[in-house]
Amino acid sequence: MLLALCVLLHCGDSTTYSGRDHQLDVQIPRFEADAVIDGDLSDSVWAHAARLTGFSQYSPNDDVPAADSTQVLVWYSATAIYFGIRAFEQHGRPTMTLANRDQIFGDDNVQILLGTFHDGKQALMFAVNPLGIQGDGTLIEGANVTASGFIGSAVVGREQPDLSPDFVYQSRGRVTDWGYEVEVRIPFKSIRYQPRQPQDWKLNIVREVQHSGFEDSWFPARRASATFIGQSGNLVGLSGVHRGLVMDLNPEATGKASGAPTPGGYQYHRGNPQVGGNIRWGVSDNLTLNGTIKPDFSQVESDAGQLAFDPRQALFFPEKRPFFLEGSELFQVPQNLIYTRRIVQPVAAVKLTGTTFGTDIGLLSAVDQKFASVTGSDNPIFNILRAQRSLGRGSRVGLAYTDRIEGGDYNRVAEVDSRLVFKEIYGLNLQLAGSRTRVGGVTTTAPLWLSQFTVQDRIWGLRSLFAGIGDDFRDASGFIGRAGIVHAYVDPSYTTYGRPGALLQRFTGDIVVDGIWQYQNFIHGRHLQDKKLHFNGNATLRGGWNVGAGYFVESFGYDSALYGDYRLKLPNGSVVPFTGQPTITNGEYIVQIGTPQWKHFSGSGYFLQGHDENFFEWASGDLRLLSVDLSYRPTERLRNSISYFWQQVNRRTDGSLVNVGRVLRAKIEYQLSRPLFVRVVGQYIQDKTDSLRDDSRTGAPIFIAGPGGSLTRAAASSSNLFHTDLLLSYQPVPGTVVFAGYGSDMVDEEAFQFRGLRRTDDAFFLKLSYLFRL
Repeated sequence: MLLALCVLLHCGDSTTYSGRDHQLDVQIPRFEADAVIDGDLSDSVWAHAARLTGFSQYSPNDDVPAADSTQVLVWYSATAIYFGIRAFEQHGRPTMTLANRDQIFGDDNVQILLGTFHDGKQALMFAVNPLGIQGDGTLIEGANVTASGFIGSAVVGREQPDLSPDFVYQSRGRVTDWGYEVEVRIPFKSIRYQPRQPQDWKLNIVREVQHSGFEDSWFPARRASATFIGQSGNLVGLSGVHRGLVMDLNPEATGKASGAPTPGGYQYHRGNPQVGGNIRWGVSDNLTLNGTIKPDFSQVESDAGQLAFDPRQALFFPEKRPFFLEGSELFQVPQNLIYTRRIVQPVAAVKLTGTTFGTDIGLLSAVDQKFASVTGSDNPIFNILRAQRSLGRGSRVGLAYTDRIEGGDYNRVAEVDSRLVFKEIYGLNLQLAGSRTRVGGVTTTAPLWLSQFTVQDRIWGLRSLFAGIGDDFRDASGFIGRAGIVHAYVDPSYTTYGRPGALLQRFTGDIVVDGIWQYQNFIHGRHLQDKKLHFNGNATLRGGWNVGAGYFVESFGYDSALYGDYRLKLPNGSVVPFTGQPTITNGEYIVQIGTPQWKHFSGSGYFLQGHDENFFEWASGDLRLLSVDLSYRPTERLRNSISYFWQQVNRRTDGSLVNVGRVLRAKIEYQLSRPLFVRVVGQYIQDKTDSLRDDSRTGAPIFIAGPGGSLTRAAASSSNLFHTDLLLSYQPVPGTVVFAGYGSDMVDEEAFQFRGLRRTDDAFFLKLSYLFRL
C-alpha cells in the first residue's frame, strides 16, 4: 500500500531528480504564484514542482539506499523559494515534539542546506520537524579549528551546524497515515545571495530518522571526503529573484528589578526602563548593515555551569546575544581569535556583513560601557574585520584584524588563514597571526601559528596538528584558552562497517600521540612538558546506540609559572620556593555510551577513572569524572532534561579528598503553543577543596606567599550555589518577543541538602521587542 501511494504521488508534469542517479543540476520551475503554508501539499502548484528523490544513507554507513523514502518538491517565485517535503515512515508515528526553535534535533527532521553563493564552503540550514517547528543555522567548511582541548575518537562525519543565527521563514507540517509532510517558504529578503542574474545555488537535503538512527541525504554524500558541504547538487538558472526593500526595525524595552540583602532587610532596586533598538538594512542582495543602540544584552537563561580541572585552561562560554549572532558565520576564525563576548555591554555597535567582489566580509565596531573596562575611565572601543575568499570546492583563504582601544592602551591582532581541500579526501588548514599590546606604556608583540592536516578516507583517517602561541600573545577581542605553548599531535584512525541490519554498523579505532611544550622550551630545543598516548574505540550499533572506550597513558611536566607564589617551610625554619617533581605519570580509562533517540527518552554519558594530576599540590592523584545527560519527553508539549557532572580528586598517598565539584542542571519546558512556552531551570554547583597538605617530595608544609613576604596556609574552601531561572516566552518570529522572567541565587549550608538555603540576590525582568519588516 505504501509503495502504491508513492507511485500515485508521482503526478503532474514535474521533473524528478534522483540523487542516486547523480543528476546534480536541477532546473526548478519559476511561478508567479504563491502557496498557503499550511502543511498540505495539495495546492496545484506543487504538482508542477521539481521533485528530488533517490535519497541514500550517509550515517552510520554511506552508499546504501535509504530505508525510508523521501520526496522533496522545489519551485520559486520572484520573492521566495518553496520546498515541499513528503517523508514516508514504515514503522509508525514519527518522533516529534511541539518544541521551541532549534530544539527539534531530537525529533525526526529534514534539513535544507542552501549554498546561495555556490562556493562549496558555506551553507544556510533550514530544518523542520514533522510539525513544521523550525531549527536553523549555518555550516562553514573547516570552521572552529583550535589547537587545544580534548582529543577524542577520529570518527569521520559532517560539519555540525552553528545554530546561533535565526532566519525569518515560514513552515508548517502535519502527520499523515504514511508519515509526514511539511511546507517551507524562505523569503529572499531573509537571506543573502550572489549579485547576478541568473545564478546557481548549491543544495543538499538531509533527513534524520530517529527510530533507526540513520541519516540520509539527497545528494549521495560519501564519507571518504574532506568536505560534506561541497558534496551538493546544484539549483541552476535561478533568475528574476528579488529581495525588495530589506529594512527591519526592532525596537525593544526592558525593565528590571534587582534584589539583594541589606542591613535593613532584603530590598529591591528598580532602575529606569532601558529603551534601545536594532536596525537591519539590506544594502544590496549580498550586503547587510546592522546597527544597535543601547541594546538589552541580558540573558534569559544562565550559562550552563562548568568546572575547571586544569587551571591552565580557560573556560569557554558560547555567545547568545541576538545582535552578535546574526551573520556570526562570517566572523569565524581558527583558534577563536574573534570572540564577541569580550564586548560586555555596548553603548552602540554597527556591523556590516556580506559578500562583495567574490569576498565574504564582516566588519564590526562597538563602543563598550565604561564599567566593562579595566580602568573604568574610558569606554573600550572594538574594531573587528574578517574577510574570506573561496579558492574552489571547499578551499578558501581569509584574514582578520581586531583591535581593542582603551585610552592610551590597546591590543591589536592581525592574522591570515587558509583551508585547502585537494584530491577529495585531503584537507590542510594554515594560520599565522601576531599580536601587539600596549598596557601602561609597555608594548609587547608575540606570534601565533597553526597547521592542521587531515585525511578523511572511508576506511583510513588521519588528523594531525602543529600549533604554537607565544607567551605574550594577547587577544582582547578573542578567546585564547592557554597561551605560551606549542601543541602537536597525530591521530591515525581505522574504520570498519557492518552489513545493513547487522548489530555492528560502524567501528572506529584510533591512536592519539600528543605533546605540549612550553613555548620557550620549544624555541630553545628543550624537552616536552606534557605527553599523551590515547587508545580509543567507538562503535555505532543497530538502532542508534553508540558505545566507546579508551585507555590513556600520560605524563605531565611541572609548570613553575603555575606555582610562582607557593613556598615551602623547611624544618630548620627557612622558607624556599616550591619546586615540584619534574614529571607526574598517569594512566586512566574511559567508557562512554549514547542511547538511541527514542520517542520519549534519550541519554548519553561517560565515566573516567585513573591516576591524574593533583594540580592543587602538584602531586599524583586519583581522578574520577562522571558526565550524564538525560532527556525525557512524556508528551509532545513537555520536555525535561537533566545533566550531571561530577569531578573528584583524591590523594594517592592516603585517599583523602583534595577537591570535589558537582554540577546538577535540570530544565523543564512546556510548550503551550507554537510561539509560547514556559521554562524552569535549576542549577546546583558544588565546589569543595581541602586545605593544602605537605609537599609530596619533601614533606614540608606548603604556604602561599602574600604581600610583604607574608605566608599563609591555604585553608579549605567550600561553596554550594543554587541558581534558578523562570521564563515565560512568546516569540512568534525572531525579533518579536515577550520575555517575563525571574532569576535567583541561593547558597546552601551543606551540599545538595537544600536545607538552610539563603538567598543572596535575585531579579525580575520584562523584555518587549517587535520586528517591523518593511
